[in-house]
Amino acid sequence: MTTDSLALDHVLGTYWSHFVEIGGAGFRVSYTLVMVDPDAPNPSSPTLREYLHWMVTDIPATTDASFVITRRSQIATISGREIVRYESPQPAMGIHRLAFVLYQQHSRQMAFVPLMRENFCTSNFAHQHNLGSPVAAAYFNCQRESGSGGRRFRQAKWDSEGPFKPLHLLNPSRISFIRSTLCRHFRRDPYSARPLEGLKIIDVGCGGGILSESTDNHEIPVVKTMSCKPLARLGAAVTGIDAVEKNIKIARIHAASDPLTASIEYCCTTAEELVRLNKQFDATIALEVIEHVADPSDFCRSLGALTAPGGATVISTINRTLRAYATAIVTAEHILNWLPKGTHEWSKFLTPEELVMILRRASFSVEEMAGFFYDPLTGEWSLSDDISVNYIAFGVKQAF
Repeated sequence: MTTDSLALDHVLGTYWSHFVEIGGAGFRVSYTLVMVDPDAPNPSSPTLREYLHWMVTDIPATTDASFVITRRSQIATISGREIVRYESPQPAMGIHRLAFVLYQQHSRQMAFVPLMRENFCTSNFAHQHNLGSPVAAAYFNCQRESGSGGRRFRQAKWDSEGPFKPLHLLNPSRISFIRSTLCRHFRRDPYSARPLEGLKIIDVGCGGGILSESTDNHEIPVVKTMSCKPLARLGAAVTGIDAVEKNIKIARIHAASDPLTASIEYCCTTAEELVRLNKQFDATIALEVIEHVADPSDFCRSLGALTAPGGATVISTINRTLRAYATAIVTAEHILNWLPKGTHEWSKFLTPEELVMILRRASFSVEEMAGFFYDPLTGEWSLSDDISVNYIAFGVKQAF
């Protein structure tokens, strides 16, 4: 390992340990390790940001062996000086990021114990102690254990009455919009059995594959049934990508169970990685994804690079309005429990005007936009002119 490498492991059991391996030039080089939660007490309102979970200083580097920072039962064996005792993360709601940051020290015994764990600032701490920039960092996601068990979690995305119910309810209307706009743009017969035959489409952030291959079991008139059929069943050559490997495994299992969807290519990767591989598609789809990414502009530029000239993109997201806050966060997460608490951050929602501008900079021209209306009496969604909460946009990439 090199001096800027950091390997972390966590072992659960009667005896638990935290292993930190740091390679380097020898005993004379020391490091400070900081573990913080930037999402405390919850991602939607991180008023305790950053919460300090652990700090160890004077960790010696080694040439050929790893020093181990451990705590077993009540007996601590620490290579280094633990100045803030480890506190196990116990997030009450939402998905929290737990970050490990490693600094190289200029001398030993140089750090003072912080007064409080709450509202700790890693960058200020580094500045005060002349630590400079981090030499390594790592993080993992953590959320409250639901107690439902692994098997039930794996099936949750495919349970139409489970925690992902909103995605199932929205899917027919979303597919209807995608089907009509793509057929019109690519001059396909919308009433044919497989109107998207021959088109290469990528579903970015596909999750468990609900959009890419979900099943339509509604006994309704044939035209409406056709408009609700998902992308693979409409004849498209579909690629679904997601950065979470578990989601891809779930999607592959369900796709393999049906001959009509077995051809879908699921990959655990990112849009940025496919751009580096010079991949291109006739259409890019990103539904309820952009409000979760760190930089919407960079994300749309990646979509633009993945879309062939003259191709199309479809993006759905949530408007940044008070009504959207009341509906998507207060109602959906806290009252109806449709989504896990902390799923959305209101500040990350995009207004339609902002999305149009971002897409224009990514070489897309937005040609159509629609909202979604939920009827509580029927429990169904339909397309609407009201874009104050959920909305979906269709854009065309410039043909060079």
